[in-house]
Amino acid sequence: MTKTRKEINIQKMILTALFTALTAVGAFIRIPTPTVAFTLQILFVFLAGILLGPGWGALSQLLYVGLGLMGVPIFSGGGGLGYIFQPSFGFLLGYIAGAAVTGLIAGKGKPTLPRLSLSCLGGLIAIYAIGLPYMAWVLNVYLGKNLPASYIIVNGCLIFLPWDALKLAAAVALSKSLLPVIKKIKA
Repeated sequence: MTKTRKEINIQKMILTALFTALTAVGAFIRIPTPTVAFTLQILFVFLAGILLGPGWGALSQLLYVGLGLMGVPIFSGGGGLGYIFQPSFGFLLGYIAGAAVTGLIAGKGKPTLPRLSLSCLGGLIAIYAIGLPYMAWVLNVYLGKNLPASYIIVNGCLIFLPWDALKLAAAVALSKSLLPVIKKIKA
C-alpha cells in the first residue's frame, strides 16, 4: 500500500519534532566551560540533517531555536529572548545551517561512510562559520571585552574539536544504522 502525501508529511513533521526534542535533551547532557558548554546537541544536528534531509533537518533546528527564544528553557544555559546576547547563541543559529548543509551533502549520493563523514564536517564548518563571529561580536562589542581573535578561536572552536570529532563519528555510525529504518518509515 502506498502512503499518501498527507501521511508522508505527518511522518516528516513527527520526525522533525523528535529531532527538535532530541536537540533540547542534548543541551542538558553537558560539561560546562567558561564560555560555551560541551553538549550533545551537535550530534542531533548532524542526525537531523542526514536522516531528515536539508529542509526538514533545518526546520527541526529552527523550531528548537524558536522554542528557546520564546522562553522554554531548552538551551544549555536556559532560554528567552535575552539569550541572543549570550556568546553561545551564534552556535545555536549555526545549528539551522549545520543541519541544512549536512543534509545537502548527505543527500547527494549513496550514504557511504566518507559521504556521511563529509556531510557532518560540512555541517560543523557551517556551525562554526556562524558561531565564532557571533561569539566575537557578543564578547567584544556587546560586552566590551576586547578579546583577541586567538582567544575566540581557542575557546570557541579548538577546545571543542576533539569532542566534535567524537560526535561526528557517532552520528555517522548511528545514521548508517538508522537510515534503513527511516526509509522504511517513509515508504
